[in-house]
Amino acid sequence: MNWSHHLPVLPVLIPLLAAALMLLVRDNQRGVRLAISASALVLQAIVAVQLLAATGNTTQGPWPDGVGVYLVGDWPAPFGIVVVVDRLSALMLALTILLGACCWVYATARWDRAGAHFHPLFQFLLMGLNGAFLAGDLFNLFVCFEILLTASYGLMLHGSGKQRVSAGLHYIGINLIASFLLLIALAMIYGLTGTLNMADLAVRVHMLPAADRRLFDAAAAVLGIAFLIKAAAWPLNFWLPSAYALACAPVAALFAIMTKVGIYALLRIGSLLLPAGAPAAFGGAWMFPAGIITLAFGSLGMIASTQPERIAAYAIIVSSGTLFAALGMPGVTLTGPALYYLVSSVLALGALFMLLELVARTQSFGSDLLAISLEAFDLDDPDRADLSDDVVGMPLPAAMAFLGLSFFACALLVIGLPPLSGFVAKFSLLSAALRTAEFGAPTLNVWLLVGAMLGSGFACLIALSRSGVRLFWIPDDIRVPRLRLSEAAPICILLLTCVGLTWKAGPVMAYLEDTAYYLDQPRHYVQAVLQQDPLRPQVPSGNGGDPP
Repeated sequence: MNWSHHLPVLPVLIPLLAAALMLLVRDNQRGVRLAISASALVLQAIVAVQLLAATGNTTQGPWPDGVGVYLVGDWPAPFGIVVVVDRLSALMLALTILLGACCWVYATARWDRAGAHFHPLFQFLLMGLNGAFLAGDLFNLFVCFEILLTASYGLMLHGSGKQRVSAGLHYIGINLIASFLLLIALAMIYGLTGTLNMADLAVRVHMLPAADRRLFDAAAAVLGIAFLIKAAAWPLNFWLPSAYALACAPVAALFAIMTKVGIYALLRIGSLLLPAGAPAAFGGAWMFPAGIITLAFGSLGMIASTQPERIAAYAIIVSSGTLFAALGMPGVTLTGPALYYLVSSVLALGALFMLLELVARTQSFGSDLLAISLEAFDLDDPDRADLSDDVVGMPLPAAMAFLGLSFFACALLVIGLPPLSGFVAKFSLLSAALRTAEFGAPTLNVWLLVGAMLGSGFACLIALSRSGVRLFWIPDDIRVPRLRLSEAAPICILLLTCVGLTWKAGPVMAYLEDTAYYLDQPRHYVQAVLQQDPLRPQVPSGNGGDPP
């Protein structure tokens, strides 16, 4: 038996075992917890790279068509738990561990000591994220959602504080409602089809009579609403700005990928149900207008906000709206650029949340309020009035240079200006959208998408430029902070990864476009789950035909 056959389940087992082991370690043994958590992150990174390579090589890799299937307990699908890894899930696993490792390193500077059980909760959150990307059936997708949400509840409240607790309770309440809707939808789908395995569901939906198909579409609509709440689509995203803005910096940075889990679920289920006629909840007729409105809402929120953390939170809503609108367009032309945008935006926003916490250390109490007041009433700063004209500059410490340049890089990435990957992502989306008009796509939708993306970029430019002026230019009493390597290095890694995405934009985009065309041909996924057994020689199932 080849050891690589067990790779798909390791991203779930490693953080599970690490978190369980750390719960047995006393709180005063911080060094032991750090060693266990670091070892788990290194192992997860190795496994993610291996899975990325295995799924990308469809000819000489260990799995046919680049789809790896692991049957837990060796129970055949659809009766047992199935773990499935393909190009899309491997990409999301690699993105999760990269962002998670950087957030963990940042947290070890001080945030992991601000409350109890930070490291076990962090590993449980990674376990839930990894499990959601690997789940082969809807019930285990629900279970993984609950694991990551339960861990996020504890991390959201990490550090205490009245405002954080208030926003955290709001966040918990909304997500409990979404989980309840998800459970109702799963019960309806199972009652109609007799299965929750996603590959098997793609086959059985064909066999539903007309009356049951209408009820199935209603259940899919409830399922879609639950995912839209988790993906922060308007009008179901009012919980996000306060929750993300008030969470501690490494937690908010890791939360940048949590909204993308809902988008992943919509993309995964929609692609599998495509041959059977995907319900409206997973199609462009609903996703596109939701994305345009979400883009507009996030853009207005960024302009209206004065706190940098809230601006970053609304930027996450803008990224979700961009993805919804792009994935709601017909065909797969925009799917590859949308995935590139997803990776770039998650890395940029993760770096921005951590950076803003460092920038806040430079501000004296009330300096942000003073800057806003001077700007609003067009007043001159009295402290500047006595400055002589011959003062043309001041020494710039290395810490301030790092913060300023990093903020500038994050702004370029979020806005989508050259030369970083944010520009490549938005330019690819716009050019792909214009190409869809040549193949019969509705021209109005194309121009709506182009206008919304350009408008959101302009809104981001205004909001982040104004915030940068308030943070770095107006205050005269900026305190130069002392930065630890464990705080600066994670931000540098995320930004340098974005530089790497720009440098290797051609190969990365080719990989993501291949992923998009793979999602458009769900038979590879369905056949791998229903006909292949990685623990025994692969033998045809003999069911008289291939699933669609």
